[in-house]
Amino acid sequence: MTLEATAEPGELIPAEPARAPAGAHDPGLASLTPGPIGVRIRDGGIIEVMLPANEEIQGPEARVAGAAVRALAHGRRMPVLLVITGVLGVSVEARHVYSTSIAASAFALVGESPVDRVIAHYLLRSRTETIPAQFFLSEAEAIDWLGQYASEN
Repeated sequence: MTLEATAEPGELIPAEPARAPAGAHDPGLASLTPGPIGVRIRDGGIIEVMLPANEEIQGPEARVAGAAVRALAHGRRMPVLLVITGVLGVSVEARHVYSTSIAASAFALVGESPVDRVIAHYLLRSRTETIPAQFFLSEAEAIDWLGQYASEN
């Protein structure tokens, strides 16, 4: 089962996250880029946050996405897959939202390019030492790594 919610500036989080449309492609939220930040629960208990390509992520969008993550986590700490492929940048405020997450048990950041790696390391520098975090070039490797934190729910 996959649940989804999208986050745009000024948007309120729905009481119940929207279900993926029937027949939706599994990566699902990739088709929404560029555009809102996509947030969904993947099979296996991993929350995926897909940042829109070709955009700089600002604080308001990050706060709405963070609220969506907390809503999907229902008070639990869950592993988070943060897809940053093609993101142009992350504001200081958005970085703060990421680094102060109360719903994440671990973060796996996924990207494809050297620029993605730089952005990931910018985000990794801000995280707390109590939340494991790592950058991956492969989504499959990231999900495999996050699996060890999914059972902690």
